Amino acid sequence: MTITTGPPPPTRGTPVTLALRFLTGGVTGAALAALVVGVVIESVPLFVGGLALPAVHGLLVFLLGMPGRARQVVVAPRTALARIESLQAIGSESSDVPVRFDLTVAPDEGPAYRVEVTQDINLVDLSDYRPRGVVVVQYPPDRPWRARLVKRPTPEWERRAASAYLDPAPDTARVAAPLEDRAFGFVVLLGLLCGAAAVVLLFRADLLGRADPASSPSTAGPSAAATSSTTVVSSATATVALGPGRSFLDEGELDRAVASLTRDGAARQALTVVVRERLLTVVFSPTGTQTLGFAPGSLPYDRFPALVEEAAPARGAGAPRNWQVTADRLTGSLTIRVVVTGAEGSASLEANGHGTVVRRTPAR
Repeated sequence: MTITTGPPPPTRGTPVTLALRFLTGGVTGAALAALVVGVVIESVPLFVGGLALPAVHGLLVFLLGMPGRARQVVVAPRTALARIESLQAIGSESSDVPVRFDLTVAPDEGPAYRVEVTQDINLVDLSDYRPRGVVVVQYPPDRPWRARLVKRPTPEWERRAASAYLDPAPDTARVAAPLEDRAFGFVVLLGLLCGAAAVVLLFRADLLGRADPASSPSTAGPSAAATSSTTVVSSATATVALGPGRSFLDEGELDRAVASLTRDGAARQALTVVVRERLLTVVFSPTGTQTLGFAPGSLPYDRFPALVEEAAPARGAGAPRNWQVTADRLTGSLTIRVVVTGAEGSASLEANGHGTVVRRTPAR
């Protein structure tokens, strides 16, 4: 059978479809950003909105798409004969193997065209498909690139396929998804970025306030020596940094620093307290959780200088050294660990909540 060829059927996307894809990407990006920003700024309405927005959008898209889906159901697919120009199994470990077919489709009315489709074929039926063989296909009238092989055609089409001979269509008659369809991925990505940026910009003031707790009204101010120390308090941690020439081993420094963290009167429990030469860090217990915490002011801070001196590898040598004191209740009881590193090596000790030494590890 000799077939005529011509330009492929017109294939174009619609601006409405592109706009809908952009909107879908924007809603997805806005929802993800709302979830993240809601957690960061601790806004429950924003977090709930991030969960509800995709659901509402999906429902609206479903309702708006009902007329189009109904029209597609009414329009019957076209049936035609097709010649297999080549086929290639892409590979699969299941009984159905995805096979890429290069077909010449010859409609009864209209020019023949080339198209490439991928379809799952059962291993048992794979031998029925051979190059230059004629098969029956179906495709939507407005989307000929979505041709599908009919595995069980009607007896009439089966007889036509058995007796037909089709000439191959030239490659210039090949049809594919329109360029707009290929650009849909980019449109969705662009919408996603725009939606996320819109949420971040809308709540940038709250985000900046969280990123710079020192400037927020809820942040505790500096201690009495404001010019030489910095105090920063957030919902999870608090830090006090001393200026040059000062040390937390100096008399009263630790007491003043801890007092500056608790001056608002809130009875916040600490998970861990870490003290270094000029830096105090307190990690607070999460609000509303049952964890082993302790009051930051309950530690024997007046014993810390003696504990550091006692743990030093070379007591009284005056050599440069680094030290750290850590207090926590991870084992159930309040434990104070002191580590001092000097030229002679690193030594440590453990003390109880009263500052009494219970274990020593010599320098090594």
